[in-house]
Amino acid sequence: VQLQASGGGLVQARGSLRLSCVASGRTFSSAAMGWFRQTPGNARNFVAVVSWSAASTSYADSVKGRFTISRDNAKNTVYLQMNSLKPEDTAIYYCAAGVGRGTYRYAYQYEHWGQGTQVTVSS
Repeated sequence: VQLQASGGGLVQARGSLRLSCVASGRTFSSAAMGWFRQTPGNARNFVAVVSWSAASTSYADSVKGRFTISRDNAKNTVYLQMNSLKPEDTAIYYCAAGVGRGTYRYAYQYEHWGQGTQVTVSS
């Protein structure tokens, strides 16, 4: 699976962005898809995950109620709708394909990663 993330940019606090991640490969629809984020000098942190069927989602506490993850298996695409953005949301955001179908929250549970898209939130 190859992943291509897009949709990042510069936005003011309390604004919104929608990230997209397009996957190539036949295994997309059978894999959990997640979003992680990383700031310089820090580890890659879990943001959100959607199960293979979209029946289950899970979020980091820091984004719960503001971010929404979704997927369209017909388009091989996973989305991250980010609302009420805060300066602390500034990071490079990565999409990833899980090793299976569950709602994984740890980076080691993902086997394919996109290249990342920068999100910058100004105060």
